[in-house]
Amino acid sequence: MIAPDAGRIDVHGRLTIETVSALFQTGLQHLGRGDLQVDLSRVEAVDSTAISMLLGWERAAQCGLRELRVVGWPEDLLSLARLYGVEELLPLHNN
Repeated sequence: MIAPDAGRIDVHGRLTIETVSALFQTGLQHLGRGDLQVDLSRVEAVDSTAISMLLGWERAAQCGLRELRVVGWPEDLLSLARLYGVEELLPLHNN
C-alpha cells in the first residue's frame, strides 16, 4: 500500500475506506516532523475517503506550517474532487 521514506510517501494499490486510516496516520506522523511529498501515480482505485484524507493532511500541514506536496493525481481522484467542489482546497501539484 505505501512505501514511506523520510519526507515522502509513495502510495500504490487501492486508496479506499479499507486502507485510508493507516495511511492517514502515517502522513500525520510525517507532517509532525516536517514537509511531506506524496506520490499517487501508482494508485489503482479511490473512493471519497481519499478526499477526506487529503483534506485532513492539508489542514495538518497548514496548522504545523508544513508543506504538503501531492503529485501523480489519478484522474478518478481529481474527478471526485471536482464533483464535491473541493478541488481548490487540495494540494494539487504537477509531477
